[in-house]
Amino acid sequence: MAKFNPGEFMRQVQAEARKVVWPSRQETVTTAIFVGIMMVILAVFFLGIDTVFGKTVQFLLSLA
Repeated sequence: MAKFNPGEFMRQVQAEARKVVWPSRQETVTTAIFVGIMMVILAVFFLGIDTVFGKTVQFLLSLA
């Protein structure tokens, strides 16, 4: 098993951290708006599906 060298580990972490490319403020805002819009669309979609299934089950139970 290889020896663990904390100094070498920290150098590797710093080298990897320098490779990180952070998004710009504009990219972050655009992505946040897109996520918000998709969240609303999916919420309305699942509300519709839940309502349809709920009414269907309610109808089927009323037959019994």
